[in-house]
Amino acid sequence: MSGRFVRSSKYRKEQCYDNIRISKNAWDTNLVKANPKYLAVNWEASGGGAFAVIPLNEKGRLPDQLPLFRGHKAVVLDTDWSPFDDSLLASSSDDGKAFIWRVPEGFTLRADDDVDLPDVGPISQLSGHSRKVGHVLFNPAAENILATSSGDYTVKIWDVEAESSRLTLAHTDIVQSLSWSGNGSLIVTTSRDKKLRIWDVRQESPAHTVPGHQGAKNSRVTWMGEHDRIATTGFSKMSDRQLGLWDIRDPKEPLGGFEMLDSISGVCMPFWDDGTQCLYLAGKGDGNIRYFEYENDKFEYLSEYKSGDPQRGVAFLPKRGVNTHENEVMRAFKTVNDSYIEPVSFIVPRRAEVFQGDIYPPVVGAKPAMSSSEWFDGMEGFPPKIDLESIYEGGEPAEVPGSSKLASRIPSLSTTASPAKVQSEPVKEPAQPSAAALRGPLPSMKEQTSSIANLASKFNDKEESSSEAEDDSSSFEEVPKPIERHAPSNLATKHPEPAKVTSASPAKSTSFPSPTKQSPLNLPVKAATASPQSATAPILAPSTITSSKAADSMEQVTLQEIKGMLESQNKTIYDQSEKIERLVGEVERLKAAITESE
Repeated sequence: MSGRFVRSSKYRKEQCYDNIRISKNAWDTNLVKANPKYLAVNWEASGGGAFAVIPLNEKGRLPDQLPLFRGHKAVVLDTDWSPFDDSLLASSSDDGKAFIWRVPEGFTLRADDDVDLPDVGPISQLSGHSRKVGHVLFNPAAENILATSSGDYTVKIWDVEAESSRLTLAHTDIVQSLSWSGNGSLIVTTSRDKKLRIWDVRQESPAHTVPGHQGAKNSRVTWMGEHDRIATTGFSKMSDRQLGLWDIRDPKEPLGGFEMLDSISGVCMPFWDDGTQCLYLAGKGDGNIRYFEYENDKFEYLSEYKSGDPQRGVAFLPKRGVNTHENEVMRAFKTVNDSYIEPVSFIVPRRAEVFQGDIYPPVVGAKPAMSSSEWFDGMEGFPPKIDLESIYEGGEPAEVPGSSKLASRIPSLSTTASPAKVQSEPVKEPAQPSAAALRGPLPSMKEQTSSIANLASKFNDKEESSSEAEDDSSSFEEVPKPIERHAPSNLATKHPEPAKVTSASPAKSTSFPSPTKQSPLNLPVKAATASPQSATAPILAPSTITSSKAADSMEQVTLQEIKGMLESQNKTIYDQSEKIERLVGEVERLKAAITESE
C-alpha cells in the first residue's frame, strides 16, 4: 500500500459535530472515544464533571443545551466504550472514582418540542482508588472486565457486574498509558518512571520491566492485536518524538532501536488496525495523522493525512463500524479548536459495485470470548470474528467459523504467544549467531553468497562442481556440504535449510496493507546429524584407506577454518552495522540541534 492507494477524506462542516465544548483539562488523554453508534466527549462543565454522548447520525450544529452524563464531583478525565455493548461505557474522574453508564434507548440530543432533555446518571460506581483515576479501559476479550489507572500508582482490575476490584497491579509512579493484549490475559503499561512493564494480570506481577522512552514527556503504548508485539511512542532525551516496536518475549530493547519521527513537542497517540496491519499515529498539537504498515517485523511508512487544524484529541472507530460501500478502511474523529469534531475517513479509491473482500478480512464482532467469571477463573482466548460481507447487504453479522480461539490458562509469559502462531524453539549452537543478531541490521545474505562460494570452490572436484552449486545456495550461516569421496561416511554431516516459522493468514490485498500475519523471526532449526554407527561406508582396498583418511581429515580441518572465518566475518559486519547506526543517530541529533539553534 502507498499514498496513491489510500486517500484521507475531509468532511464538510455540515458533516461535522459543531457547537461542542471540549474539556480544557491538561491531563493527557484522548478526550473522545467512539463506537459504531456514539461519540463520548469530555465536556467543559461547571458544578462537577460531565461528559457528552453524541449519536453519530446527528451531525451538524448541536443544540446549545445538551443532556449530559453527570455524576462525578470533579472533572472527567477519560471514558471508554464496552467492546461488546454499544450502549455501555465507563468514565474516570479527578474525584478518584470510576462510573459505569448506560445510554438510554432512543437517546437523542434534539427534542421535538424544545423541551430540555434530562441529564443521565450512572448505573454503578467503582470506588477503591485513593487519588484521581486517569484511565479506564475495557478488556477486549472478556465481558465486563475493566482496568483503571490512578494517581495512587496502581492499576486495578474490576468485575463490573460485582462492582468490586479483584486484582491490583502496583507501580512506582503514575501510569501514563495502558493497553490489553488481544486475548485479554496480559496488559502493558508505561509510567512516569520511564519504564515499560508487561503484566501477567492474574498473577498481579510484571513479567518484564524494561527501560522505555527516556524523554521527560509522556509516552504511549498500544498492543498490536493478535501479534506478540507492542508499539510505543515517546520522546528521546533530546525531545525528539520516537516510535518503538517491541517483542514481548524479549523486550530488553525495541526491535531495530527507536525510530525518530520528528521534533514536534506534542504527544503522539498510536492506534492499531488489526485488519489492515497498519499503525496510525496522531500528534497532539499538530493536525497530521501518519500511518505505517507492519511487515517483516518493522514499520514501513506509507503516507500522511495533513491538516492545518491542530487536534488535542483523536478517536478511531472500531472496524465493524466502517462504511464498506465506500471502501472505507478506517475512520477517525479529531477535535478542532475545542469547538467541533471532524471525521476523517481513510478510503481505498476503487470503483466497484460489490463487496471488496481483499481489504475487509474478518473482524472482531460484538460477542465476547468469555464471561467475567470465566476470565477470573483463568480462561483466555480471542473473541469470535464476523464477516463484514454479511453486513454489506444490510443483514445480521455472520460469525466466521473457527474464529473463536479459546485456551486454558497459560502459566507463564514465555508461552503466552497468540494461539494463531506456532513458534518453534531453535536448538542453540555454540557458534551460531543469536536471535538478536538475526534481527539486527545485517546486510542481505545474497550479498555475501558470491564471495563465500568462491572461497569454498577450490575444494570442489572439477567434475562435481556443477552438481554441487545448487546445494551451496543456502543461507549465510549454513556450512557448505562436503564432497562425497570414497571414505568412511562418519566424516560427512548434512546441514538442512533453515526452517521458517509462519502462521496461517487471510489472502493478501494488492492495493492495501495485507492482513497477512507472519512470524517475524525466521530462525534456523538444526536437524540431528546422522549417527556414525548407522551410516554405511563403501568397502575400500587396504592400500587406499590410509591415504583417504589423511585427505579427508585435511579437508575437514579446512572446512572448519572456513566456518570460523564466516562466523568472524558475520560478527564483524554486525559490530560495524551497530557503529554506523549510532553514528547516523548522532548526525541526526546534531542536525536537529543546528536547526533549532538557527
